[in-house]
This record gives sequence, structure tokens and C-alpha cells, in this order.
Amino acid sequence: MTVDFDDPAALATASAAAMWRDDSASQHLGMVLEHVAPGEATVSFIVTGIMTNGHKTCHGGYLFTLADSAFAFACNSYNQRAVARHCDITFIAPAYLGDRLTATAKEVSRGGRDGIYDVRIINQKGEHVAEFRGQSRTVKGTHLPTPA
Repeated sequence: MTVDFDDPAALATASAAAMWRDDSASQHLGMVLEHVAPGEATVSFIVTGIMTNGHKTCHGGYLFTLADSAFAFACNSYNQRAVARHCDITFIAPAYLGDRLTATAKEVSRGGRDGIYDVRIINQKGEHVAEFRGQSRTVKGTHLPTPA
């Protein structure tokens, strides 16, 4: 695969494809990577029976995982490996079996080795389910071999 490293959108797409190949957790949960661009990503999944808790709502850990995956694709969109440094989530409304949830991550700030990303989760009706904020830190390595 040839990537135009001078095209930020192409670099984000190629970086996401490289990450997705090895992301068995997101794939196993049925996530779909719907959109990626520099500093942003959208990931969705459908709430399955195994994801529900004793209240018959989507377990908060799955909501966190969905948001965390969107955050990961957004902060890794520059072909520089980045990991979570700190994350928190606020649960706003329950999600239910069969709901299609969409997490949209957007970069708030990026400088040096640090980034801040906000992720909003909505359901298929556009109702706000959760809000997540992640802080990233770049580490050694790239997703794609860099040109010489």
C-alpha cells in the first residue's frame, strides 16, 4: 500500500487501517469504524445481550470501551503511536439491547506528546448517552513505515 504522507486525510485513513488489523477487541465486540480523519474518528456498535447488565441496560464498561476505541483511532490518526494517559466518562442516559450506539471523537488540543479528545456517544435516535474525555500521550513508533 502506498500512502501519501503529505496528505493528512490519507495518512489518517492508512493509520486507522493498520491499527484496525490488530484491534481484535473492537472487532470482537462488533464495532464498525465509520469515519476517521486527522484528530477525529467515529465508531459504532449494536448493543447485544452479552453487553447488558442486571438493569437490562448496556453495561457502562461497554460504553467506555466504545468511547475508548473512538478516542484511540482519533489520537492515532497522525501515524504516531499514542496511548491513553487518562480517561473519564459521564453516563447521561441508559442504552438498551438492540440500540445502535455511535461514538464520535474530536480532538480538543494537541501539542508536544499530549492530546485531549472529547467523545460523545449517541443512540440511533440521536439521544445523548454518554460523554467521555481522553488524554493521550505519544510513545515510540509509528503505524506505517515512514519514507526514507
